[in-house]
Amino acid sequence: MNAQDNQPLRLVVCGTDTDVGKTVVSALLVEGLSASYWKPVQCGLEGGGDSDRLREWLQLPEPRLLPEAYRLAAPVSPHWAAELEGAAELEGAAELEGARAGVTGAPIEPSRLALPTLAGALVVECAGGLLVPLRRDRLQIEQIQAWGLPVLLVARSGLGTLNHTLLSLEALAQRRIPVLGLVLNGPPHADNPRTLAALAGVPLLACLPPLAAINRESLAALWQTSGLGAALAAAAAGLQPQPDPNPLHR
Repeated sequence: MNAQDNQPLRLVVCGTDTDVGKTVVSALLVEGLSASYWKPVQCGLEGGGDSDRLREWLQLPEPRLLPEAYRLAAPVSPHWAAELEGAAELEGAAELEGARAGVTGAPIEPSRLALPTLAGALVVECAGGLLVPLRRDRLQIEQIQAWGLPVLLVARSGLGTLNHTLLSLEALAQRRIPVLGLVLNGPPHADNPRTLAALAGVPLLACLPPLAAINRESLAALWQTSGLGAALAAAAAGLQPQPDPNPLHR
C-alpha cells in the first residue's frame, strides 16, 4: 500500500540493462503485493514472452495478467521490432505491390500505452533500460514520465553495475521521476551494495540471490526473507511528488 494516500501501490520496474532480472523481480513483486502484471511492449516471443513466464511461475489467474499493447516477434529494441513487424506483414501481403525487405512498419503509438484502469496494485515491467527507444522519436523514459508512476530500478549485482546504475539514476533525476529504490539481483558482491548505498541517493531495497528454481513457492519464500516488502512500504511512504520544470521532458 502507498502510505501517503492509502492506495494500492502502482509502480514501474525498469532495468539498468538487458538480462538483469526485471521479470523475476516483477514476479516477486506481483506475488508479494498480490498485484496485477502488465508488460506493455513485449519484444521477442520465443518461449512465449514475459507474461507467459509469470503465468507459469505464479499460476497467475488471467484477470491479473493484463494483455500487452504490443507483442513483437523480434528480440530487439522496441522501435526496430515494430518496424520489422510491419515490414514482415508488408512482405507477406501478396496483394500489395512493391512489398520488399526494409519497408518499415507502423511505429509504436503512445496512445496504446495508456495505463490500464483497474483496482489493486499494479506492476508495470518495461522493455529493457530507460533510454531504449520505443520509436525513433520517443524514449522509454519519456513514456515512464507520462505514466507518472514511481520506478523500482533493477540492477545486476556484479561487475559493471556501478556505472549503469548511477547513469540510470541520473537520467531519472533529470526528469524528476520518483524512484522507490534499487534492487540488486544476482550473486552477492563484496562492495557494490555499500558503494551504491553511499552514492545512489535512493534506498537500496534488497539484494536478491539467484534462485535454484523459480516458482510461486520460491518467490513467496524470497519475499519473506529479502525484506523487500517492508523496505518498499517505507520507500513509498517517503516519496515526495517532484514536478518537472522542463517542458521538453513532457
